[in-house]
Amino acid sequence: METFLQLIITGILVGSIYALVALGWTIIYKCSGVLNLAMGELTLLGAYVCLAFYTWGFPFPVALLATLVVGFVLGLLTERLFLRRMIGQPVLAVIMITAGLSFFFRAVVGFIWGTDTRVFTPQVFPTEPVRFGKMVLGQVYIWSFLAALVLLVIFVAFFQYSRWGLSMQATADDEMAALSLGVSAKRVYALAWAIAFMAAGVGGTLLGNINGLNISVGHLGILVLPAVVLGGLNSVPGAIVGGIVIGILQNLSGGYLEQLTPGGVKEIAPFVFMVIIMLFRPYGLWGWEKIERV
Repeated sequence: METFLQLIITGILVGSIYALVALGWTIIYKCSGVLNLAMGELTLLGAYVCLAFYTWGFPFPVALLATLVVGFVLGLLTERLFLRRMIGQPVLAVIMITAGLSFFFRAVVGFIWGTDTRVFTPQVFPTEPVRFGKMVLGQVYIWSFLAALVLLVIFVAFFQYSRWGLSMQATADDEMAALSLGVSAKRVYALAWAIAFMAAGVGGTLLGNINGLNISVGHLGILVLPAVVLGGLNSVPGAIVGGIVIGILQNLSGGYLEQLTPGGVKEIAPFVFMVIIMLFRPYGLWGWEKIERV
């Protein structure tokens, strides 16, 4: 029972980081209907940017804040240079642009920082584990969970109460109606990409503190996809719940099934779960079901 509880709790802690990255997926899809295939590379790029600031002597909270600022600017530039001219084009063409961006960002990271595993030195979080009875939890998981939780609350509050957050929701619900009320779709799309960069960068930074930072962090974007599909591609609460559920599922499969197989179950299990969910709930648990009448 102690092992089971530890796997559940650790899954929740890691799942909160997945939820943060899943939020970036959802925001872009919600506003533009585009699956951003470069999400993993946004995660990778943001993590290395934070590592650079930390290496230059910035305290970690300041480095994280600077990463958010850089992510915001990079998101605006990416939308302006590569995606704005694609407005009105077929969705598949825009998705292919994001696929090209994923290779571009990965190449940029490899050119600047190389492909060797990097760690935050000195360590950001204490190495002494926290004990709850027979359960042992690393402080890096606990602090990463708290940081992700704070940012998730900030992002959700932004969507619910700020003028631009409400504009993004209006554009997602009915673009033509939002345009008639004076909402700038171009600014909304740019802001969506900026927030996606910010969320992905922080998620990558927190994961880099847990497992070390290398080019494989970019695979996180695809790993988080089951969480997005589970919650519903256009549901912000669904992205948060989906991230936590996938974190728990991944931990349980790794704890109980990998000893029965050669390995790799931990990475495959979320996708198997995603396929099963899609067979019965193609739009996810909280996604919008589109009904077309002819």
